[in-house]
Amino acid sequence: MPAFLSKKITVVAVLFLVAGSSFLYITKKPPVDFTTEVKPIINKNCITCHGGVKQKGGFSLLFRDEALANTKSGKPAIIPGDAGSSEMIRRLSLKDPEERMPYKHDHLSAAEIEILTRWINEGAHWGEHWAYAPVKETPVPQPTTFFGLFKTSSKWASNEVDNFIEAKWKAAGVAASLQANKQTLLRRAALDIIGMPAPENIARQFLNDSSDKAYPNLVDSLLASPHYGEKWAALWMDLARYADTKGYERDDTRNIWHYRDWLINAFNHDMPYDSFLTKQIAGDLLPGATDEDFIATAFQRNTMTNDEGGTDNEEFRTAAVMDRVNTTWQATMGTTFACVQCHSHPYDPFKHEDYYKFLAFYNDSRDEDTQADYPLLRHYNDSLQKELLAVTNWLQSNASPAKAKEAYVFLKTWEPAYNSLTCDSFTNSELSDTKWLALRNKALCRLKNVDLTNRTQLIFRYQGYAAGGTWQIHIDEPIGPVIANVPLKQTKNGWTINETNIIPQTGFHNLYFTYINPLLKKPEATGALFDWFYFTNELASASKPGYDSVEKKYWRLLNADVPTTPVMMDNPANMHRTSYVFERGNWLVKGAAVQPDIPKSLGKLPANAPANRLGMAQWLTSDQNPLTARTMVNRVWEQLFGTGLVETLEDMGSQGTTPTHQELLDWLSYRFMHGDQWSVKKLIKTIVLSSTYRQDSKITVEQLQKDPLDKFYARYPRVRLSAEQIRDQALCVSGVISNKMFGPSVFPYQPKGIWLSPWNGAEWVQSKNEDQYRRALYTYWKRSAAYPSMLTFDGVSREVCTVRRIRTNTPLQALTALNDSAYIDLARHFAYRMQTLAGSEVAKQIKTGFKLATHHEIDAGSLQALTNLYKKGYDQFKNNADNTCEIVGGINEHTNPETAALTVVANAILNLDEVVTKN
Repeated sequence: MPAFLSKKITVVAVLFLVAGSSFLYITKKPPVDFTTEVKPIINKNCITCHGGVKQKGGFSLLFRDEALANTKSGKPAIIPGDAGSSEMIRRLSLKDPEERMPYKHDHLSAAEIEILTRWINEGAHWGEHWAYAPVKETPVPQPTTFFGLFKTSSKWASNEVDNFIEAKWKAAGVAASLQANKQTLLRRAALDIIGMPAPENIARQFLNDSSDKAYPNLVDSLLASPHYGEKWAALWMDLARYADTKGYERDDTRNIWHYRDWLINAFNHDMPYDSFLTKQIAGDLLPGATDEDFIATAFQRNTMTNDEGGTDNEEFRTAAVMDRVNTTWQATMGTTFACVQCHSHPYDPFKHEDYYKFLAFYNDSRDEDTQADYPLLRHYNDSLQKELLAVTNWLQSNASPAKAKEAYVFLKTWEPAYNSLTCDSFTNSELSDTKWLALRNKALCRLKNVDLTNRTQLIFRYQGYAAGGTWQIHIDEPIGPVIANVPLKQTKNGWTINETNIIPQTGFHNLYFTYINPLLKKPEATGALFDWFYFTNELASASKPGYDSVEKKYWRLLNADVPTTPVMMDNPANMHRTSYVFERGNWLVKGAAVQPDIPKSLGKLPANAPANRLGMAQWLTSDQNPLTARTMVNRVWEQLFGTGLVETLEDMGSQGTTPTHQELLDWLSYRFMHGDQWSVKKLIKTIVLSSTYRQDSKITVEQLQKDPLDKFYARYPRVRLSAEQIRDQALCVSGVISNKMFGPSVFPYQPKGIWLSPWNGAEWVQSKNEDQYRRALYTYWKRSAAYPSMLTFDGVSREVCTVRRIRTNTPLQALTALNDSAYIDLARHFAYRMQTLAGSEVAKQIKTGFKLATHHEIDAGSLQALTNLYKKGYDQFKNNADNTCEIVGGINEHTNPETAALTVVANAILNLDEVVTKN
């Protein structure tokens, strides 16, 4: 064969091979993806009957092992690799509506059946939803040139965030917007980072700086501001369901503002997010836990307490524990784990028992729905703190380190004590208002399962209503041996703490309390009321030098009337509470006992981690947890852009929205954990320094057509300010804002009648002086009657964890900002400020006010409109002294038609769309 012919045949063969390979490559379908193709079909058509509570025919599609198991017929419905023999495909393809699945619903399309058939033939593999896969380092996309063969650099991108964003909008055929001007960037960054307009010195420095570092320097200055912590604490208060009251019917006051202050400090000091979460979940369990660590755990004491008489304390204790589980998953992991308290999750990989294993982490906490909100951290002043140190140091040397620690914990918390509301078996006694043990003449009741080993002393808190009473404690039965005989005196100043010796015993015993007081003539008359019982032993030998002085300090500390904060504490081993599965979520129907654990679908506790809240927190903040970093990154993005990369902040699972930029979310999350070492400030800085964040908000016709919802971020979104930002901005613009930080919540103006508390007559008493002009996050928050103007702007009442505020646009918002007396008052001060800064010329006053509110110079049209408003107002006020007096707020140096008219203009400026919107 000639050589040229041989070569020709070879070339043709190669061409055939290339063509054949290309044909196979083009026509070959990729494997079916379970998460994006199969799971949506199952969720839409099958899961309501074959998952969760319902498993008709014994067939469940929740988990692969269940889906491949035998059904009631004795055979599996799915045979991996053999769709033709799989009953599921047969039933989906039948013509008879009585036999075809889904039963009594529209049949699946041919395309959907074909996907399921291919999936089974390929092995019926169960894919992993993206949010439950570990966060891995994600390569940053790079622009390419010459048909994608060579990488180049972006002329638009400022950092890696932009590379991900640019790749998306380029693929969609959308062009990015120009950078916003400096005035817009100043207002935007300030509102996002500190939640209010930038202080004058920071604003002036930025606007006067023409260097390339001007904007990064602005961001650094804002991040360093103490107001940064206030802004981001306000965000977390929704997640922590922070309120100054307990909730439910009585909704009485709760003293928990120390926790709010802890949040502010944590954000200002850029506490690493893993530590931030660990302290809030298990700060009390940290080695050498400080008061601040205990205060952090108030995160999980913001649960509601039901003080209404006649309620079941165990029911509401259980409700609080379940709320802690739900809050942990919603706030830190963005999932609907609460679904699992009644049945296995219909859509995500969590089983019914997973919920109660996780609940066991919280179920051993000391709180028991008490009226006093025990356990409480008691805040000593400096002199009492010195006495506490003296007592513990003395015990360390003269008793034992264990005794010193026990005394310290008891003096700081009055724990671990048996709350009197756990008593039962009442005869001529009761739980008064279901809160405290009340004993009458010839009373009898029981306190169950008390460990008396090495206990020789009982300290108790009580009120004596009558003299002449004797309280006896019997063990094991009502007429059992008496281990204490206690004469109870009448107390004059409410609760008092007393002590008695008890006869030593060993082991656990039921204690029966009897009370005799012949001076009580009426059968219903109460002789004594008990709060708690603390079984212990003597501090130390009374012969030790200095004992008398230490004992006096000990009792002075114990009885000191000091401020308190509800905190988390676990039961000691001898007060352990067993956890059970609740059948279908009913706390009264106990199933199998469970131990603390995390869902198997999300791994396991780290090696050597304790099976308690601290171990759970270690798992939560490990880089193996797929949800924690993603959830916080998504939340920060939502705060800056108005919508998260996953819009459903509350649900990253299979029923949540698909991420617009999953690779960017993963890149930021990995960097948040590893590169930034969990620094929230660094995360925020990375995003706000991006070109994406710095874009203008103007929308082009092309963008409106191709991306009406701004999913590609080719422009900066316009977002209505939050309730807190609207109030704080008005305070700043009017010049009255108080920079006072921390401390008890305050009472700014509120109309009378909002609070209706007939049982205790509580009223809203308006704060005086600068306290009425403090930032919004310091406003007293009553769950059953939250601050009305903030609710109008989508604030939440905080009975439960709120992950996302849904922004609304209602007439009530305009009515509030235009007519609420608080905003009218601020408009007055704004008018005074305009007069002070601009003098008597009206046009100059309006120009000054507009610039204060927007950071922009006013345009001619707006100036004319506001000038006309001023003239119209002036014409009305100059002939009506009563209206002038009313709008200015009384007779004072400002009571004149000029100021009244300018107040109307100031109010209008505060209500401009440009002012209530971030753009």
